[in-house]
Amino acid sequence: MKLQYLGHSAFYFEMGYIKALIDPYISEKVEDLEFDEKKITHIFITHGHGDHMGNAMDIAKESGAMVISNYEICMYLQGEDINVHPMHIGGRVELDFGTVKMTPALHGSGIETEDGMLYGGNPCGFVIEIEGQKLYHAGDTGLTMDMQLLEVESIDVALIPIGGNFTMDIIDAARAVRFIKPKVVIPMHYNTFPIIEVSTEEFVNKVGDIAQVKVLDIEEVYTF
Repeated sequence: MKLQYLGHSAFYFEMGYIKALIDPYISEKVEDLEFDEKKITHIFITHGHGDHMGNAMDIAKESGAMVISNYEICMYLQGEDINVHPMHIGGRVELDFGTVKMTPALHGSGIETEDGMLYGGNPCGFVIEIEGQKLYHAGDTGLTMDMQLLEVESIDVALIPIGGNFTMDIIDAARAVRFIKPKVVIPMHYNTFPIIEVSTEEFVNKVGDIAQVKVLDIEEVYTF
């Protein structure tokens, strides 16, 4: 699987024919995209906030990509003639490329519109399995004991927020890694705004030898 970090909590991944985005709030610093927006096949959205939905609507309309999210977000997007696959917490589904499980997240999910905030259902994360490889995107979340249940999933790569204030901070993110026990953990949702500026070196030190920590620069590609 090829994974490119697009800043904040946004990632692109591809494996086989699937070319997917997760929470496509794409940093302006990205100049070298590993994908053509018109060829995106799937978009995963963890919750309705603007810094996660990003430009998902525009990309989905241009590419015809299927958006996978919670029921409420999917119904909102379906009203915009976007192809959707709705799920909810705990659901697992076999799709044409592999398996998706929707996991809990402790956060909000309001959809920001010109007419105000709309109800955006439950925030979530995703465990995405393709050809035996498992990628976990935690979404925006605080630390939860439910993360202990993810150990049995044998996650290859976990994408974990570390910035604090809106999500787990470094202390709780390291605890989450202890719960999940992924092979590799990649930090996200940090240094986008002043209030979530942190030291990735501190995160690496707190995780220790529980998992390999891979800190990705914006635009960097990681293959596993």
